[in-house]
Amino acid sequence: MANAEAIQVSSLPLPPAQYINLYTDENIRKNRAPKPPAPIQDAYTMFGSPFCNDDNIIRPLESQGFKRLYPQHFDRRKELKKLNHSLLVNFLDLIDLLVHYPDSPRRAEKIEDLSLLFVHIHHLLNEFRPHQARETLRVMMELQKRQRIETAQRFQNHLEKVREMVKNAFASLPDLTDADRLAGGLEPMDVGESGDLAGGRGEGCHPLDRLMCEIVDRM
Repeated sequence: MANAEAIQVSSLPLPPAQYINLYTDENIRKNRAPKPPAPIQDAYTMFGSPFCNDDNIIRPLESQGFKRLYPQHFDRRKELKKLNHSLLVNFLDLIDLLVHYPDSPRRAEKIEDLSLLFVHIHHLLNEFRPHQARETLRVMMELQKRQRIETAQRFQNHLEKVREMVKNAFASLPDLTDADRLAGGLEPMDVGESGDLAGGRGEGCHPLDRLMCEIVDRM
């Protein structure tokens, strides 16, 4: 009966699809998507293990019920090497016991010693996680900075090329005088020796001048 009432807790999170399917476009449009969970103020349980908000990110071994094998102040590199050597020695001792004394009660002790050594190694490696996170963030920021500097440099190079092209285009334009600009807009009417329009018959007149004369004659 007790086993039937026991609550089974998964040691791993659900697959991502279990969460993604809850946040479809239709659910979001109809406001059916689950809201973010409220911040937890006190203690909580995650994957069957109790946690507290006041706990350190990496909790001491004593708070987890393990005996500390190294002092409070130590060199992590040296301690990891020592633990690695102890792990190898205990593993060889365990193999020797299994070969010569398979029923010896010391076998369980050696297994516990190996488990404790693995816990200490795992704990020391976890203490490097904050440093690893800072270094990862530093590398990411340096990469973003370098990419932005390279993008700005490429933009500056393109800007200089465009300015050079515009400068060359203006330099290649012909240098026109004011008289040339006026002549290009409208040609004057031909005037005869007596000052009258040459060829009252309209010969030698600009088409626009001839059109204006015809309009005035019709008025």
